[in-house]
Amino acid sequence: MSFRKEIKFRVSVYEAIKIREDFIRLGMEPLFPERQINSQYFDTLDFRTRSESEEGILPRKKFRVRWYDRVISSLSFEEKTSSVEGRFKIGKKISSENFEQLLSRGFIDKNYGLMRPSAKITYKRKYFKFNGLRITFDHSINYQLKSKIIYKDFESVIEIKAPFSCPDDFLQKIFHTSSTRFSKYARAFLISRN
Repeated sequence: MSFRKEIKFRVSVYEAIKIREDFIRLGMEPLFPERQINSQYFDTLDFRTRSESEEGILPRKKFRVRWYDRVISSLSFEEKTSSVEGRFKIGKKISSENFEQLLSRGFIDKNYGLMRPSAKITYKRKYFKFNGLRITFDHSINYQLKSKIIYKDFESVIEIKAPFSCPDDFLQKIFHTSSTRFSKYARAFLISRN
């Protein structure tokens, strides 16, 4: 397991396009084709992982099942940890039958207890590499909680994934805007209340 830094920048759709075009002119190159990311998150009945994310508590975890595009056969159960050392995630492939069981019964985590489905989040992601860093541009973010209502996020997020050894001042020089905390999972609840 290796820790990494994740620096996020919340921007408008227009700002994301302009920044992407500027960086392509500076040599940023596509890493993978754009794809849709789908994540089903799990939480306690009192939404403990959401609260810890909103408050910035360390260490903390998030639990999700992730799949790409509309291919539900390539499911991965992920446990994402944020700590003072950085962030890392552990993933394992699961079957669609396992996923259905998680959706209907949840699962037990030794620290959090019973985890139940809480929010489904989908978005489009563009992948790039620049100066040895991985930069992603997420847009068309949609949130769905218990109801069938889909909430659209009209902002985008740019994320730099860097080795933990990368100096913070180097990352801040790349963008001329301040980094922000941007948890799609926490925003799902915020946007659904507005």
